[in-house]
Amino acid sequence: MIYAAVMGLGTIGSGVVEILEKNKDVVTDQLGQELEVKYILDLRDFPGTSFEHKVIHDFSIIEKDQDVKVVVETMGGLLPAFPWVKACLQAGKHVVTSNKALVAAHGTELLKIARENQVNFLFEASVGGGIPIIRPLYRCLMGERIEEITGILNGTTNYILTKMDQEGQTFEAVLKEAQELGYAERNPEADIEGHDTCRKLAILTAMATGKEVDYQEIHTEGITDIEAKDFLYARQMAASVKLLGSSQIEGDSVHAWVLPVMIGRNNPLYSVCDVFNGILVRGNMLGETMFYGKGAGKLPTASAVVADMIQAILHMDTNVEMGWGEEKQEIASTASAKFQYFVRLKGEKEELLEKAESVFGPIKAFALDGEELEFAILTETMEEGIFQEKLSDFPFIKFIRARLS
Repeated sequence: MIYAAVMGLGTIGSGVVEILEKNKDVVTDQLGQELEVKYILDLRDFPGTSFEHKVIHDFSIIEKDQDVKVVVETMGGLLPAFPWVKACLQAGKHVVTSNKALVAAHGTELLKIARENQVNFLFEASVGGGIPIIRPLYRCLMGERIEEITGILNGTTNYILTKMDQEGQTFEAVLKEAQELGYAERNPEADIEGHDTCRKLAILTAMATGKEVDYQEIHTEGITDIEAKDFLYARQMAASVKLLGSSQIEGDSVHAWVLPVMIGRNNPLYSVCDVFNGILVRGNMLGETMFYGKGAGKLPTASAVVADMIQAILHMDTNVEMGWGEEKQEIASTASAKFQYFVRLKGEKEELLEKAESVFGPIKAFALDGEELEFAILTETMEEGIFQEKLSDFPFIKFIRARLS
């Protein structure tokens, strides 16, 4: 019998308990012995449930119980998650988490502590929910030199952009609908401003480079400025707008950014819609491969947690070599990143088109029916810094980066 503890019985924690009950025979077959949750740490009591006798409110009980070999952290946030996870690792317990904020902020230290204590700190569920992506990076693709990771890593923003594209709704209207359906939090800032995607991208980039990535150094923009009109223009280019997190890795140079980007129908991520996530990984030998599925949700995410629990128990006395070290990965300035640019302009069309061609080089122009006050252009690929400098002399309404060629 192997004993585990679950810290935080919210959506994901309750999903872990449910899977361990319903799939008990599957888990037992994988392990060759039973896995039982001995403690559930939470502020609430859960009277009348089948597990009310397991609920505790004192973390030290878990920390001091030597029978507990695996601890699941599904509380979220940094406090008290970080000190408690750190204490569990130092006490010789394996820790599994779905907490992307914890991994992004303190993953380097926690991985080091796990190695020093010959236990494991596993976090498959922190990126992509139920989509396997962390383990493929350190197992299935271990012979590859990863050159790019680009993904739709947030279901809330993808749902909003999909509805805006397909139904022509405003950002505000779709956000309200997403909140009513439970796809968006009451305070949706982490999602719509790109912070959630940024943390996930930092974790994936660290996995790919083997070096620590500071998520605060990743240039991040959200989707609050995207309008229904942008999608009308995009249709003329057989394109759509997606919030992408991307790392381009060339030797020691890494460009990493989170941005709304206009992509065409030939891009594998174009067809990733609604609350689904898609992660494209390009290796120098394999080429492109894509991971697709539900990036969030109670049972999909909990399934990834349970898989990590099994992984930890199968390596009970050894540290699984994965993650990254203490060396810091420098992130290159976005000024040297390359995009095409979709630009909405306001003014006298012929005059501005002539000027745009002289400044940007070859461009394509687009207009909407009945719209006399503005039009749009699409530039060829150029560095961000050069584009920004050239754009400063134009009466532009907005621009969106694009990757259409």
